[in-house]
Amino acid sequence: MSRPAPKILNELTDKHTYKSQQVLAAEGIYAVFYKGAPINLRTANLLVQYPGPKYKKVSFSNPGHAVNLARKLNIQFQTTDFTVVLLRQGDVIYQDDRTQ
Repeated sequence: MSRPAPKILNELTDKHTYKSQQVLAAEGIYAVFYKGAPINLRTANLLVQYPGPKYKKVSFSNPGHAVNLARKLNIQFQTTDFTVVLLRQGDVIYQDDRTQ
């Protein structure tokens, strides 16, 4: 069974490179939470300070990646405290007020 075609909300094509950027509809953002709170996730090497810690994604536009990450973290930390939360709306923290 193939994946359903996405709903395209907006599209822009560069006439020089012929690359197209498409804005697609999504049900929401799926985020991994720990004990009911949003988290960040980073990895670091305790032996070497260079190049420094790396931050991993914890929010996704498709549920599968978030569920897989939550399962992996629950196994690694031997807990059931990692969950996936569907975020559908929230506070607007940036809005471009320029008139076109």
